[in-house]
Amino acid sequence: MAQVQVSPNANGDAAAAAAFVPNQSVMTSLYVGDLDRNVKDPQLYDLFNQIGQVVSARVCRDLATQQSLGYGYVNFSNPQDAARALDVLNFTPLNNKPIRIMYSHRDPSSRTSGAANIFIKNLDKSIDHKALHDTFSSFGSILSCKIATDPSGQSKGFGFVQFEKEESAQNAIDKLNGMLINDKQVYVGHFQRKQDRESVLSANTKFSNVYVKNLSESMSDDDLKKTFGEYGTITSAVVMRDLDGKSKCFGFVNFENADDAAKAVEALNGKKFDDKEWYVGKAQKKSERELALKERFEQSMKEAADKYQGANLYLKNLDDSIDDVKLRELFSEFGTITSCKVMRDPHGISRGSGFVAFSSPEEATRALGEMKGKLISGKPLYVALAQRKEERRAKLQAQFSQMPHVSMSPSVAPHLPLYPPRAMGIGHPFLYGQAPPAVIPQAGFGYQQQLVPGMRPGAPMPSFFVPVVQQGQQGQRPGGRRGTGPVQQP
Repeated sequence: MAQVQVSPNANGDAAAAAAFVPNQSVMTSLYVGDLDRNVKDPQLYDLFNQIGQVVSARVCRDLATQQSLGYGYVNFSNPQDAARALDVLNFTPLNNKPIRIMYSHRDPSSRTSGAANIFIKNLDKSIDHKALHDTFSSFGSILSCKIATDPSGQSKGFGFVQFEKEESAQNAIDKLNGMLINDKQVYVGHFQRKQDRESVLSANTKFSNVYVKNLSESMSDDDLKKTFGEYGTITSAVVMRDLDGKSKCFGFVNFENADDAAKAVEALNGKKFDDKEWYVGKAQKKSERELALKERFEQSMKEAADKYQGANLYLKNLDDSIDDVKLRELFSEFGTITSCKVMRDPHGISRGSGFVAFSSPEEATRALGEMKGKLISGKPLYVALAQRKEERRAKLQAQFSQMPHVSMSPSVAPHLPLYPPRAMGIGHPFLYGQAPPAVIPQAGFGYQQQLVPGMRPGAPMPSFFVPVVQQGQQGQRPGGRRGTGPVQQP
């Protein structure tokens, strides 16, 4: 384990660590991450059951391939055992790979919001998860702590710490930002998502490098430098060319002063040279261009959705014989169609759905009323107003939240059969009131093992012996006396 030494920086600041009393959480469920792909449920159970009574231990797996997803959950019977397991077993090697433990939170807002989450960079490569956790745990309760690693498991020199409280995160930033950790001065600051960082940089950062496109093929580097030189001192100007030396009709101009670059963009953007209209703007990184294009695309989609609000119809249950032309013929009688499309897979086969957009909501409403449920090629047509993905998701979430919660009363559950008759090898129907089989078979007879609290995953289910009482046979009455009449069926 790497030893971390925190030293004061050149200004003489001391890395004072405030004493912290852990908050007594009532949670009993733990999230276990960074699991080796070969770890199984029983192995996870055995590790945590050393601390206290484990109710369940499960490694999450892909539904299709059954391959481990690299994380799992462990539930304890009481919060004291869960807290002790978090303290003792965090970063313990399992299959020679340290595991990472944190409390399981059903509400992900605390993790995804970025609140109380800090970013640390310029870390020494010898610092691992445990060393980072020990360094920052003195400032408050830590929900998650992780060093970013490459595929070989080597540190990338930066990491993240998620505190329970924002005050703890701010205190860690104030005390450790600029400090020397293992003789390297580290940066500690608030975590920002990549999109937020890029948008802030694009909005606030001045630029001196200018991108120009739609140049004529005869434009040379000297011509470009002469044209832009009127607006300030230029350090470089180049027209991009292919391997044969042919102009790609775009280039870059770098100014010495950012204000001169801004003046050149304002003056030359949209201006015509040799009958070609130039585009002149800030030279952007690939990530900045992608972000700008994404924002532009989302804006155009929103404008289109607003424009055709109530005038665009979604169709499904279309027959495979229906194409764009046939679809237009079916709906043209209701008004002017601005667009009509049958959705198809990459092989050109119809997906059975499509869209029809009218010039007005009134036309779409009329088509909706007339065509909904109509038989087209022997199939009833489904017609509804088209909705954006976000609107559909919000509507479904609202409907789901209003659904009543159905729970089974404990007094009802014992009267239901535990297993289906066919799974138990019974050839005749199992009716209520009949006696169950004398022995419920062991696991491996075609049914899934039921989860029993405190039972190790993979352990065989215990056998249950049930006495069989036939009609007409004497049975023991609740009072202890034996009756002579038949036992009444429930």
